[in-house]
Amino acid sequence: MRNIGLPELLILLAIVLVLFGAKKLPDLARALGRSLAEFKKGREEGEKSSSAGEDSGRNQTGGGSPSA
Repeated sequence: MRNIGLPELLILLAIVLVLFGAKKLPDLARALGRSLAEFKKGREEGEKSSSAGEDSGRNQTGGGSPSA
């Protein structure tokens, strides 16, 4: 599959400009940036909680050599 190149990006930008208008683009970009930041924050929190869950799971099962 082919990657998106510069000509394709310019066409997409022109379409977005026609659809939303020049006045709405800064608001749209700001909202997109905030959404991406929130997504990254949620993903990092999820990774922290899942790694904490894995650590506690190892401690509960003993994790060491069996005694007997």
